[in-house]
Amino acid sequence: MKWTDIDFEAGTVRITPEKGSRPRVFKLSPTLMAMINALKAGSRSGNVFNKSQGGIRRVFQKQRRKLAIKLQNPRLLQIHFHTFRHWKATAEYTRTKDILHVMQVLGHKRIQNALIYTQLTNFKDDGYVTKAAKNAEEAQPLIEAGFEYVCTTPDGIMLFRKRK
Repeated sequence: MKWTDIDFEAGTVRITPEKGSRPRVFKLSPTLMAMINALKAGSRSGNVFNKSQGGIRRVFQKQRRKLAIKLQNPRLLQIHFHTFRHWKATAEYTRTKDILHVMQVLGHKRIQNALIYTQLTNFKDDGYVTKAAKNAEEAQPLIEAGFEYVCTTPDGIMLFRKRK
């Protein structure tokens, strides 16, 4: 992450796409913005974090190993950086019950990819009926029946939902 990715006035950070995902902008808390400002004071490079990804990973693994020994919990060694992405996806789905929201947070272009990250969630208790419309003529009866518009997929299909 580079300093140019952070908008200090708006309190946001722009996440640069990786592997063809969509760019995202996230609002940061005032506390986190203060912490980032403190980092900026000591920074000499264009990057927010001076360590390489491999260096950060090694520090994480070392701390994880120490904690597993201290707590006598070898299961902690199964936690990896990517585990946090799965955790965030599952937490967001549990909070919102909205897989399209999870898809947006993760930057995925297809719902199938977001579903992979929320594999621990029970989708049977979704609480929504979903419908799709190809055009305004198909969308109008859905809106009149109480469905709310959610988003339009990249291939032009409009998605709607209504609580059960």
